[in-house]
Parts: sequence; structure tokens; C-alpha cells
Amino acid sequence: MPVSMTAGLGETVLPAPPEEASDRLRKALALSGPERREAISKVAGTYPTYLDAWAELGAAARDAVEAYACYRVGYHRGLDALRAAGWRGSGYVRWSRPTNRGFLKSLVGLAEVAGELGESSEEERCRTFAAQLDPEWSAEASGAEQPRDSQ
Repeated sequence: MPVSMTAGLGETVLPAPPEEASDRLRKALALSGPERREAISKVAGTYPTYLDAWAELGAAARDAVEAYACYRVGYHRGLDALRAAGWRGSGYVRWSRPTNRGFLKSLVGLAEVAGELGESSEEERCRTFAAQLDPEWSAEASGAEQPRDSQ
């Protein structure tokens, strides 16, 4: 029986969101103040599987608890999307693929806010997971760790 060899861990790339969702999020992000957060929230509500919307809603959150909830939704929706795309719990999910960024931003955002809330074990698990998904990626260099909007 032949044995097939692989060149290491595989890579999963998430599919692109609907163009209308991307357009609506771009317009929402161009706003400022409470209108911005409200518009991002409407995008996430209309397209609940759109990971970038959850990551941006976490960044626009009014406080750490709200951010935690948004990032956690983005993280869990992202795990669902990864599984649907063929990911089986191992392999790379690289920042260099734009469609992966909503998930990765949610994961790193969740780590950051977990730390703010004193959940150091969750913070560490999320940071370790992000490093395993893309060992070459630096969240700080990519701008993924963005401070939440101050309201």
C-alpha cells in the first residue's frame, strides 16, 4: 500500500464574504462616534457569519465586557467557518490571506480583552493558538491588535 507524504501542515483559507457585506462594513468604518459602532453592529446583525464585522465591533465596543462578547462571537463563528473550509484542528490559518483576518483579529482581540478582565489563562491560550495558526505573523506588526474606540 503506497504511503503519501505531505510537505508539513496544510493551510486553510476562509472564503470571501459577500461583496455587499464588505461594502457595508467599509462605509460603517468611515463613520465616527456612536454612529460608527451602530453601523458596524447592523452589518454584524445582517451578516452574522461575517467575521470582519465581529472583529470590528469588538474594536468599537463601549467596554471590555462588550468587546469580550463580540470577539468571542467572531472567534467561535470563525472556528465554524474554518471547519466548513476543511480545517480539522491543525494546520495554518495565515494573516497573509485577507479572508482569514477577521478570525485572527477576533482571536487576538479576545486574548487582549481576556487579559484586561483578568482571565490570564484564556489570554495565554488564545495567544498560543494564534502563534500556532501562523508562526510568522506578528499581531502587533500587522495592526491586528487595535485599541477599542473610546466613546
